[in-house]
Amino acid sequence: MRKRDLALTVGGVIGGAVGTAVAVKMLTRPKTVDWETAAKYVAHSDRSHFINVDGIRMHYQEFGSPTAPPMILIHGYTASVYVWKTAAPMLADAGYRVIAVDLVGFGYSEKPRWFDYSIQSQSRMISRLMLSLGIGRAHIVASSYGGAVALNLTLDEPAMVDKLVLVDAVINDDQKDHPVLRLAAIAGVGEALTPFLCDSKTFMRVRMQGTLHPSNHYMITADRIDSIVRPLAAADAHHSVLAASRAWDANRIEADLGLIDQQTLIIWGDHDNVVPIKNGYKLNEEILNSRFVIIKNCGHVPMEERSELFAKLVTEFAVHEKGRIDNNDIEDIKVEIPS
Repeated sequence: MRKRDLALTVGGVIGGAVGTAVAVKMLTRPKTVDWETAAKYVAHSDRSHFINVDGIRMHYQEFGSPTAPPMILIHGYTASVYVWKTAAPMLADAGYRVIAVDLVGFGYSEKPRWFDYSIQSQSRMISRLMLSLGIGRAHIVASSYGGAVALNLTLDEPAMVDKLVLVDAVINDDQKDHPVLRLAAIAGVGEALTPFLCDSKTFMRVRMQGTLHPSNHYMITADRIDSIVRPLAAADAHHSVLAASRAWDANRIEADLGLIDQQTLIIWGDHDNVVPIKNGYKLNEEILNSRFVIIKNCGHVPMEERSELFAKLVTEFAVHEKGRIDNNDIEDIKVEIPS
Protein backbone atom coordinates (compact mmCIF):
# COMPACT_ATOMS: atom_id res chain seq x y z
CA MET A 1 0.00 0.00 0.00
CA ARG A 2 1.38 3.38 -0.98
CA LYS A 3 2.07 5.92 1.79
CA ARG A 4 -0.65 8.24 0.51
CA ASP A 5 -3.25 5.47 0.56
CA LEU A 6 -2.11 4.37 4.02
CA ALA A 7 -2.40 7.94 5.33
CA LEU A 8 -5.90 8.25 3.89
CA THR A 9 -6.91 4.95 5.44
CA VAL A 10 -5.53 5.86 8.88
CA GLY A 11 -7.10 9.31 8.64
CA GLY A 12 -10.43 7.77 7.76
CA VAL A 13 -10.26 5.39 10.71
CA ILE A 14 -9.36 8.18 13.12
CA GLY A 15 -12.03 10.45 11.69
CA GLY A 16 -14.59 7.70 12.00
CA ALA A 17 -13.60 7.02 15.60
CA VAL A 18 -13.87 10.71 16.51
CA GLY A 19 -17.23 10.95 14.78
CA THR A 20 -18.46 7.90 16.67
CA ALA A 21 -17.25 9.31 19.99
CA VAL A 22 -19.06 12.58 19.35
CA ALA A 23 -22.24 10.78 18.33
CA VAL A 24 -22.17 8.55 21.42
CA LYS A 25 -21.57 11.59 23.65
CA MET A 26 -24.48 13.47 22.10
CA LEU A 27 -26.85 10.52 22.42
CA THR A 28 -25.95 9.45 25.95
CA ARG A 29 -25.58 12.79 27.77
CA PRO A 30 -28.47 13.80 30.08
CA LYS A 31 -30.79 16.54 28.85
CA THR A 32 -30.45 18.53 32.06
CA VAL A 33 -29.15 18.25 35.62
CA ASP A 34 -31.87 17.25 38.06
CA TRP A 35 -31.91 19.55 41.07
CA GLU A 36 -33.44 16.98 43.38
CA THR A 37 -30.55 14.65 42.66
CA ALA A 38 -27.85 17.31 42.78
CA ALA A 39 -29.08 19.31 45.79
CA LYS A 40 -27.43 17.09 48.40
CA TYR A 41 -24.05 17.90 46.87
CA VAL A 42 -24.60 21.66 46.52
CA ALA A 43 -22.98 23.93 49.12
CA HIS A 44 -25.62 25.83 51.13
CA SER A 45 -28.47 24.08 49.31
CA ASP A 46 -30.62 24.91 52.33
CA ARG A 47 -30.26 28.54 51.23
CA SER A 48 -31.33 27.81 47.64
CA HIS A 49 -34.49 29.24 46.13
CA PHE A 50 -36.07 29.23 42.68
CA ILE A 51 -38.11 32.01 41.11
CA ASN A 52 -39.75 32.42 37.72
CA VAL A 53 -38.42 35.50 35.92
CA ASP A 54 -39.79 36.26 32.47
CA GLY A 55 -40.68 32.59 32.01
CA ILE A 56 -37.26 31.30 33.15
CA ARG A 57 -36.68 29.42 36.41
CA MET A 58 -33.73 31.11 38.11
CA HIS A 59 -31.75 29.73 41.03
CA TYR A 60 -30.33 31.89 43.78
CA GLN A 61 -29.06 31.53 47.32
CA GLU A 62 -29.96 34.01 50.05
CA PHE A 63 -28.09 34.80 53.25
CA GLY A 64 -28.73 37.30 56.03
CA SER A 65 -31.75 39.22 57.23
CA PRO A 66 -34.44 39.99 54.61
CA THR A 67 -34.63 43.53 56.03
CA ALA A 68 -30.88 44.23 55.69
CA PRO A 69 -29.44 46.31 52.81
CA PRO A 70 -29.43 44.09 49.71
CA MET A 71 -26.25 42.93 48.00
CA ILE A 72 -26.37 40.96 44.72
CA LEU A 73 -23.49 38.60 43.82
CA ILE A 74 -22.93 37.69 40.14
CA HIS A 75 -20.56 34.89 39.08
CA GLY A 76 -18.45 34.54 35.93
CA TYR A 77 -18.54 32.51 32.72
CA THR A 78 -19.21 28.74 33.23
CA ALA A 79 -19.32 29.37 37.00
CA SER A 80 -22.18 29.39 39.51
CA VAL A 81 -23.11 30.51 43.02
CA TYR A 82 -20.47 28.03 44.21
CA VAL A 83 -17.77 30.72 43.87
CA TRP A 84 -19.47 32.72 46.66
CA LYS A 85 -19.91 29.80 49.09
CA THR A 86 -17.40 31.22 51.60
CA ALA A 87 -17.70 34.96 51.00
CA ALA A 88 -21.52 35.15 50.90
CA PRO A 89 -22.08 34.11 54.55
CA MET A 90 -19.30 36.48 55.64
CA LEU A 91 -20.96 39.40 53.88
CA ALA A 92 -24.30 38.43 55.42
CA ASP A 93 -22.71 38.35 58.88
CA ALA A 94 -21.49 41.89 58.21
CA GLY A 95 -25.11 43.05 57.97
CA TYR A 96 -26.32 42.51 54.40
CA ARG A 97 -29.10 40.62 52.69
CA VAL A 98 -26.86 38.70 50.31
CA ILE A 99 -28.33 37.15 47.17
CA ALA A 100 -25.98 35.04 45.03
CA VAL A 101 -27.51 34.46 41.61
CA ASP A 102 -26.99 31.76 39.01
CA LEU A 103 -27.09 33.50 35.63
CA VAL A 104 -29.49 32.10 33.06
CA GLY A 105 -27.84 29.06 31.48
CA PHE A 106 -25.40 28.48 34.33
CA GLY A 107 -25.41 26.74 37.69
CA TYR A 108 -28.90 25.49 38.50
CA SER A 109 -30.84 28.19 36.71
CA GLU A 110 -32.85 27.06 33.70
CA LYS A 111 -31.04 26.89 30.35
CA PRO A 112 -33.62 27.49 27.61
CA ARG A 113 -32.53 27.18 23.99
CA TRP A 114 -34.57 30.25 23.01
CA PHE A 115 -32.64 32.64 25.29
CA ASP A 116 -30.00 34.65 23.39
CA TYR A 117 -27.33 34.50 26.18
CA SER A 118 -25.99 37.97 25.45
CA ILE A 119 -24.46 40.08 28.20
CA GLN A 120 -27.25 42.60 27.70
CA SER A 121 -29.94 39.95 28.20
CA GLN A 122 -28.19 38.59 31.29
CA SER A 123 -28.13 42.06 32.84
CA ARG A 124 -31.82 42.49 32.03
CA MET A 125 -32.56 39.22 33.84
CA ILE A 126 -30.68 40.44 36.91
CA SER A 127 -32.78 43.62 37.00
CA ARG A 128 -36.00 41.60 36.56
CA LEU A 129 -34.92 39.19 39.30
CA MET A 130 -34.28 42.10 41.66
CA LEU A 131 -37.71 43.55 41.00
CA SER A 132 -39.31 40.12 41.45
CA LEU A 133 -37.69 39.95 44.88
CA GLY A 134 -38.90 43.44 45.77
CA ILE A 135 -35.44 44.99 45.42
CA GLY A 136 -35.33 48.30 43.60
CA ARG A 137 -31.71 49.17 44.39
CA ALA A 138 -28.77 47.14 45.68
CA HIS A 139 -25.01 46.91 46.00
CA ILE A 140 -23.76 44.80 43.08
CA VAL A 141 -20.69 42.57 43.48
CA ALA A 142 -19.61 40.80 40.30
CA SER A 143 -16.74 38.61 39.14
CA SER A 144 -15.13 38.18 35.70
CA TYR A 145 -17.84 37.78 33.00
CA GLY A 146 -20.33 38.71 35.71
CA GLY A 147 -18.52 42.03 35.91
CA ALA A 148 -19.52 42.72 32.31
CA VAL A 149 -23.11 41.86 33.23
CA ALA A 150 -22.97 44.20 36.23
CA LEU A 151 -21.43 47.03 34.22
CA ASN A 152 -24.09 46.66 31.55
CA LEU A 153 -26.76 46.78 34.28
CA THR A 154 -25.15 49.91 35.72
CA LEU A 155 -25.10 51.62 32.34
CA ASP A 156 -28.68 50.65 31.41
CA GLU A 157 -30.34 50.85 34.85
CA PRO A 158 -28.17 53.16 36.97
CA ALA A 159 -30.93 53.79 39.51
CA MET A 160 -30.87 50.11 40.46
CA VAL A 161 -27.18 50.06 41.38
CA ASP A 162 -26.07 51.54 44.70
CA LYS A 163 -22.36 50.74 45.03
CA LEU A 164 -20.49 48.59 42.53
CA VAL A 165 -17.75 46.04 43.25
CA LEU A 166 -15.90 44.63 40.23
CA VAL A 167 -13.69 41.58 40.74
CA ASP A 168 -11.22 40.79 37.92
CA ALA A 169 -13.94 42.02 35.59
CA VAL A 170 -14.42 41.53 31.86
CA ILE A 171 -14.81 44.85 30.05
CA ASN A 172 -14.26 43.94 26.39
CA ASP A 173 -14.03 41.06 23.91
CA ASP A 174 -10.36 40.21 24.45
CA GLN A 175 -11.20 36.86 26.08
CA LYS A 176 -12.76 35.72 22.80
CA ASP A 177 -9.20 35.35 21.46
CA HIS A 178 -8.63 32.39 23.78
CA PRO A 179 -7.91 29.31 21.60
CA VAL A 180 -10.83 27.34 23.05
CA LEU A 181 -13.33 30.13 22.43
CA ARG A 182 -11.96 30.64 18.92
CA LEU A 183 -12.52 26.96 18.17
CA ALA A 184 -15.97 27.09 19.73
CA ALA A 185 -16.91 29.92 17.39
CA ILE A 186 -16.57 27.59 14.38
CA ALA A 187 -19.92 26.09 13.40
CA GLY A 188 -19.96 22.35 14.09
CA VAL A 189 -16.63 22.36 15.89
CA GLY A 190 -18.06 24.15 18.92
CA GLU A 191 -21.01 21.78 19.12
CA ALA A 192 -18.68 18.77 19.06
CA LEU A 193 -16.04 20.17 21.41
CA THR A 194 -18.13 21.78 24.15
CA PRO A 195 -19.64 18.60 25.66
CA PHE A 196 -16.22 17.02 26.10
CA LEU A 197 -14.65 20.11 27.68
CA CYS A 198 -17.59 20.90 29.97
CA ASP A 199 -17.70 17.34 31.30
CA SER A 200 -13.93 16.84 31.60
CA LYS A 201 -12.57 16.87 35.14
CA THR A 202 -9.04 16.77 33.73
CA PHE A 203 -9.68 19.90 31.67
CA MET A 204 -11.24 21.59 34.71
CA ARG A 205 -8.20 20.74 36.83
CA VAL A 206 -5.90 22.29 34.21
CA ARG A 207 -8.12 25.38 34.06
CA MET A 208 -7.95 25.75 37.84
CA GLN A 209 -4.16 25.59 37.77
CA GLY A 210 -4.22 28.65 35.52
CA THR A 211 -7.00 30.40 37.44
CA LEU A 212 -5.64 30.14 40.98
CA HIS A 213 -2.36 31.53 42.26
CA PRO A 214 0.19 28.69 42.72
CA SER A 215 0.07 29.14 46.49
CA ASN A 216 -3.65 28.37 46.33
CA HIS A 217 -3.45 25.17 44.28
CA TYR A 218 -4.30 23.26 47.45
CA MET A 219 -7.88 24.39 46.70
CA ILE A 220 -7.97 22.12 43.64
CA THR A 221 -9.77 19.22 45.27
CA ALA A 222 -12.06 16.53 43.92
CA ASP A 223 -15.00 18.21 45.67
CA ARG A 224 -14.26 21.58 44.06
CA ILE A 225 -13.91 20.02 40.60
CA ASP A 226 -17.15 18.03 41.02
CA SER A 227 -19.02 21.11 42.25
CA ILE A 228 -18.03 23.11 39.18
CA VAL A 229 -18.48 20.34 36.60
CA ARG A 230 -21.79 18.98 37.99
CA PRO A 231 -24.14 21.75 36.69
CA LEU A 232 -22.34 21.79 33.32
CA ALA A 233 -22.65 18.08 32.57
CA ALA A 234 -25.84 18.05 30.49
CA ALA A 235 -27.05 18.95 26.99
CA ASP A 236 -28.79 22.18 28.00
CA ALA A 237 -25.64 23.44 29.76
CA HIS A 238 -23.46 22.53 26.77
CA HIS A 239 -25.76 24.65 24.61
CA SER A 240 -25.82 27.65 26.97
CA VAL A 241 -22.03 27.67 27.47
CA LEU A 242 -21.52 27.65 23.71
CA ALA A 243 -24.26 30.19 23.06
CA ALA A 244 -22.86 32.59 25.67
CA SER A 245 -19.39 32.45 24.11
CA ARG A 246 -20.82 33.17 20.66
CA ALA A 247 -23.04 36.01 21.94
CA TRP A 248 -20.15 37.62 23.89
CA ASP A 249 -20.17 41.34 23.07
CA ALA A 250 -18.58 43.52 25.74
CA ASN A 251 -16.70 46.22 23.80
CA ARG A 252 -19.52 48.70 24.39
CA ILE A 253 -18.77 48.48 28.11
CA GLU A 254 -15.17 49.64 27.78
CA ALA A 255 -16.27 52.49 25.52
CA ASP A 256 -18.89 53.72 28.01
CA LEU A 257 -17.04 53.36 31.32
CA GLY A 258 -16.80 57.13 31.72
CA LEU A 259 -20.59 57.30 32.05
CA ILE A 260 -20.60 55.39 35.36
CA ASP A 261 -21.15 57.61 38.41
CA GLN A 262 -21.50 54.93 41.11
CA GLN A 263 -18.89 54.57 43.82
CA THR A 264 -16.93 51.59 42.54
CA LEU A 265 -14.46 49.25 44.20
CA ILE A 266 -12.19 47.38 41.77
CA ILE A 267 -10.48 44.27 43.16
CA TRP A 268 -7.86 42.29 41.24
CA GLY A 269 -5.52 39.41 41.94
CA ASP A 270 -1.95 40.37 41.12
CA HIS A 271 -1.45 37.03 39.31
CA ASP A 272 -4.65 36.91 37.27
CA ASN A 273 -3.91 34.85 34.15
CA VAL A 274 -7.50 34.97 32.88
CA VAL A 275 -8.43 38.67 32.67
CA PRO A 276 -5.40 40.98 32.46
CA ILE A 277 -4.85 43.49 35.23
CA LYS A 278 -4.70 46.26 32.62
CA ASN A 279 -8.51 46.03 32.66
CA GLY A 280 -8.42 47.04 36.31
CA TYR A 281 -6.28 50.06 35.57
CA LYS A 282 -8.62 50.99 32.72
CA LEU A 283 -11.65 50.79 35.03
CA ASN A 284 -9.90 52.90 37.65
CA GLU A 285 -8.90 55.49 35.06
CA GLU A 286 -12.34 55.80 33.45
CA ILE A 287 -14.70 55.53 36.45
CA LEU A 288 -14.39 58.77 38.39
CA ASN A 289 -15.55 57.49 41.80
CA SER A 290 -13.46 54.33 41.86
CA ARG A 291 -10.85 52.72 44.08
CA PHE A 292 -8.50 50.01 42.83
CA VAL A 293 -7.20 47.33 45.20
CA ILE A 294 -4.70 44.69 44.10
CA ILE A 295 -4.47 41.59 46.28
CA LYS A 296 -1.02 40.06 46.44
CA ASN A 297 -0.38 36.36 45.72
CA CYS A 298 -3.86 35.96 44.30
CA GLY A 299 -5.24 34.77 40.98
CA HIS A 300 -8.55 35.28 39.18
CA VAL A 301 -10.97 34.58 42.05
CA PRO A 302 -10.12 36.69 45.14
CA MET A 303 -13.49 35.92 46.74
CA GLU A 304 -12.39 32.28 46.92
CA GLU A 305 -8.62 32.59 47.29
CA ARG A 306 -8.71 35.35 49.95
CA SER A 307 -12.28 35.17 51.23
CA GLU A 308 -11.80 36.91 54.59
CA LEU A 309 -9.81 39.78 53.11
CA PHE A 310 -12.28 40.05 50.24
CA ALA A 311 -15.27 40.27 52.60
CA LYS A 312 -13.46 42.86 54.73
CA LEU A 313 -12.72 45.07 51.72
CA VAL A 314 -16.25 44.84 50.33
CA THR A 315 -17.84 45.48 53.72
CA GLU A 316 -15.69 48.53 54.50
CA PHE A 317 -16.38 49.95 51.06
CA ALA A 318 -20.13 49.39 51.34
CA VAL A 319 -20.38 50.79 54.87
CA HIS A 320 -18.36 53.95 54.37
CA GLU A 321 -20.43 56.86 53.09
CA LYS A 322 -17.79 57.74 50.50
CA GLY A 323 -16.72 54.18 49.77
CA ARG A 324 -13.35 54.41 51.46
CA ILE A 325 -11.40 51.43 52.76
CA ASP A 326 -8.88 51.25 55.58
CA ASN A 327 -5.71 49.70 54.23
CA ASN A 328 -3.30 50.83 56.90
CA ASP A 329 -3.16 47.45 58.64
CA ILE A 330 -3.38 45.18 55.59
CA GLU A 331 -0.04 44.02 54.18
CA ASP A 332 -1.48 41.86 51.40
CA ILE A 333 -3.01 44.61 49.29
CA LYS A 334 -1.86 47.50 47.18
CA VAL A 335 -4.20 50.46 46.68
CA GLU A 336 -3.69 52.19 43.36
CA ILE A 337 -4.16 55.97 43.19
CA PRO A 338 -5.19 57.22 39.73
CA SER A 339 -2.75 59.75 38.28
